[in-house]
Amino acid sequence: MASYGTYDANVSLSLPASATEYVVIGIGNEDRRRAPSRCDGMPLLENPRDGQPYDADANKDQRRVHTSSSDGETKEARHTIVHYLVYAIINVIIAVPGLIGYASVIFNHPSFQPHMAALSKLVIFSSLVHQFAFTMFSSLDFAIGTVQDAGLIFLSVMANRIANKILDEGGTVDEVVSTAVCILPLGTASLGLVLILLGKFRLLDIVSYLPMPVIGGYLAFIGYFCLEAGVALCISKSMTKLTDWGYLLDPHLLLLATPGLLAALVLTIVSRKATNDAVLPIVMVLIPAIFYIVLYLCGISLDEARDDGWVGEVSPPVSFTDLLHLVDFNLVQWSLVRECIGTWVGMLFVVSFASCLDIAAVSMDMGEALETNKEMVTVGIANLLSGLMFGFTGSYIFSQTIFTFRTGCRSRIIGVFIMLAYLLVCISTINILQIAPLFFLGATLIFIGYDLVWEWIVEIRTKLYLTEYIILLVTFVAIQVIGMDFGILFGVVVALIDHVGTTTRVSSLNRVLKRSRMVWSAETYNILQLHGYSSDNEKIVTLEIKGPVFFGSSQKLLQDITEEIGLDISDKELRQIALASPHTSTPHSSIKARKPRGVNSRRRTRIHPQYVVLDMTSMHNLDASAASSCFLQLAKLCEKRGIFLCAAGVLPRVEWMLRSHHVAYAFDDEIKMKNDMLSHRDGQWNQPVFDKLILFMTLFEALEFCERLLIRRVTNKMPQERQLQSRVSVLNSGSHHPLTYIIQNVLRGDLNEEDKVVLNGIEEYCKEVMYTKGEPIFQRNTHSDAFYIVTRGIVAVPKRAMPSTVISGAGAVRSTRNLSSPDLTFMGEDGHSTTIESFHKVGGIFGYCDYLLGRHRTFDAVAQEGTTVVVRFTRANMDRMKEQDRALFVIIQNLLLNASLMDLANCTCHN
Repeated sequence: MASYGTYDANVSLSLPASATEYVVIGIGNEDRRRAPSRCDGMPLLENPRDGQPYDADANKDQRRVHTSSSDGETKEARHTIVHYLVYAIINVIIAVPGLIGYASVIFNHPSFQPHMAALSKLVIFSSLVHQFAFTMFSSLDFAIGTVQDAGLIFLSVMANRIANKILDEGGTVDEVVSTAVCILPLGTASLGLVLILLGKFRLLDIVSYLPMPVIGGYLAFIGYFCLEAGVALCISKSMTKLTDWGYLLDPHLLLLATPGLLAALVLTIVSRKATNDAVLPIVMVLIPAIFYIVLYLCGISLDEARDDGWVGEVSPPVSFTDLLHLVDFNLVQWSLVRECIGTWVGMLFVVSFASCLDIAAVSMDMGEALETNKEMVTVGIANLLSGLMFGFTGSYIFSQTIFTFRTGCRSRIIGVFIMLAYLLVCISTINILQIAPLFFLGATLIFIGYDLVWEWIVEIRTKLYLTEYIILLVTFVAIQVIGMDFGILFGVVVALIDHVGTTTRVSSLNRVLKRSRMVWSAETYNILQLHGYSSDNEKIVTLEIKGPVFFGSSQKLLQDITEEIGLDISDKELRQIALASPHTSTPHSSIKARKPRGVNSRRRTRIHPQYVVLDMTSMHNLDASAASSCFLQLAKLCEKRGIFLCAAGVLPRVEWMLRSHHVAYAFDDEIKMKNDMLSHRDGQWNQPVFDKLILFMTLFEALEFCERLLIRRVTNKMPQERQLQSRVSVLNSGSHHPLTYIIQNVLRGDLNEEDKVVLNGIEEYCKEVMYTKGEPIFQRNTHSDAFYIVTRGIVAVPKRAMPSTVISGAGAVRSTRNLSSPDLTFMGEDGHSTTIESFHKVGGIFGYCDYLLGRHRTFDAVAQEGTTVVVRFTRANMDRMKEQDRALFVIIQNLLLNASLMDLANCTCHN
């Protein structure tokens, strides 16, 4: 089956096993039926005995089993031919009743009933072919494979469709049987061929695109279908509709079904609770044995039991050669292949998915790595051979494979014995249906139904989100109402709608405490701390937006932003917002109605900020509706209140959306506005406000811009762009080293004369290096043997290459050149402007984190201006400084500590 067992810490989702797969393999009381949640190759797993990883290739030819002895030592398990024969018989005892039940599921149409004995043997012979393929081609010597339940319903749907089509057109039963026995194996063979190609070309990931809740709904339907088919087998009636359950209103038919329902319940309990491998096959032998004992004690003959419906009707013996007479190629209606293509596609996905999980489940329980693609080729070969031999779909049987593994058998002889046992059943003229109690055969199917329905309707509730569980139920009901093909398709559509609806509402807003990386003087820093970042009166606010913003989340996001910055929205403004959004249902929109209780009163008493920075670095998508109904309306609200609103870190597609919908200014206009605002003019100044967003490349650039405007507002004097660089240049001709002023500003305190004298000796421990624009200072993944301080120019940290072309309705559109000022553009090797993650201006310290941690560089650093000068401190020089000048070393250590704290304060990973 697709997957198995109960949850554990290593498994994200568990799937139930089928009847033929249900041998509970346990160590103590541990249920080891497990399965992974992906369809990819298994990683190197740990040895459950010693915690060491297995090397599957190294151990491929040396797999041995060990059993614990009383003294804690291990010894090699030894097996003889007798052991192999016993284990093979156990596997066959478990499999054959289920395979007969599978035949009744596939061929449940009344037209197949006269040939059921032969069709049952055809299913068993198909399992023989599967076992042959797994014995010959599997990398596991102990692999067990048969027809399994993942494709049962698809095969049944195709068989019923063929029967109904032929009979509706006046055809005969012989035509129905011949056509079904040709087209179903043809589908199996073609499925096997596709699985071989998927495995050979390592394309199995495509089967994971079928949503798990849809698979769950299908598996739940398999459970219901097996339950229904099992009851039908008990009462010898065809049950294909919900109304057919009315048969159980007949007391005699209810009496016939009751032992099967109870026997299946016993099998279910045993399979879940038993800790010994032999218990389940013993119980499966005891159930019919008890029936015969009861008949003997009550003096009831087998013919009398048959007349009462407990045993199948007598039919002519079916020899192995009779299987060849099932098909008359002259009667096959090949045109019906077209009718089954849609169902075949669904079967391909489900069987592929189920086989992936079977393989991975075996790998997990063994504790050894298996290559899924390679094993899937084996499954494909098995299905191809089965189809060519008029057989049906199958795969690894997880529980029986693991049962054989746990016995310690590592010989393909078991597979040979199982094939011989299947062959004996096929060539025997004994009709199992006319001697075995029907309730027992039905119980094997009801057993599957109980477990699948319980797993996928009841237990799964605690393992899925509510919406996923609803999708599962919808798929289950849809298959019942509109059929297999359209039911699964309907489930996929519902899952897609749920995904879209969820995705459009996952955007989140966080208020974060961040500052620019500009190295201000102590006096300027204190002004910013008092007027800009004071918790009592925060004038510069940074809001981080994560996730995509679509029409479904735009109004909620606008509400959150306005509440976060304390905006009071009038009724008139609410109406304007509602008119701007095509998705609001009332003139006042839903913003006012969704305000949380108590929040608004607290926000209203707080003075709103003067500068709001929207960090859009993690906002990876924006649609046209949200651009206009959220951000344009927010800009207009901020304009009326004198709030400067800007956005930073926007991706090329988001930037294009904002500019094309006039939510942000055109690039050239934006540059002119920035330059006008930063022009060096002292005295009284009225800061302009804008009704659109101002965009910046990086968050720190936007914060520095806002900090400059705030300083201008407070001091009536705009800080110079190159103020620190100018001071450093002046110090070049003074009595102290040029780094003195930088270090003093970073440490935010005046250095005493003694410290300045100490710093005069720094020159022998560092080196000043000059770079031209675009020249790399260091590159990612190189050795980090130094850290740097910028003394002139700008150093850029570029992001990894990102596509700058946006596909619009009119075709490809290239995003604007750059969001930053012209002097902050960086040209990559291809001659195009590159997205910048951050800048380090004069006084900036960079490269120290990788240096201190002793790891390779995690980013690139490139000179941004024509003449960029940095001071480099190498590890060797720092070690020498530690030995020769402890006072200087302490100052530099404090410098790095302060820089680390500033970067940590700007990090939101701990929020």
